Amino acid sequence: MAMPADASAHAPSLPGSSETVSAESLALQACDDIDNLQVVRRAYACLEKLIAPQYVTDTEEICATRTEFSVMVRLVNEEMQRSIKAAETTIQSLLVALSESRRN
Repeated sequence: MAMPADASAHAPSLPGSSETVSAESLALQACDDIDNLQVVRRAYACLEKLIAPQYVTDTEEICATRTEFSVMVRLVNEEMQRSIKAAETTIQSLLVALSESRRN
């Protein structure tokens, strides 16, 4: 699975690479990846609240333009995609490390 260039510094080595990564460090990385997903989820929830207020009587005015909202949604979606790919890669690496440790 290919990783975006900006995520590669934080990602563990891919399965099949020459660098060995312990299952423990991969599990810690997976926890970090999930934490990153939680942050993006909170940002997405915030956007939803800005677009559709919880209360019908909420009269607070928002001065953002449609273009500004569009850019925010696009950035949140891109970050969500990056975070999911990083978590998938970490979990795949963890599974490989665990299967290798069982063979030894």
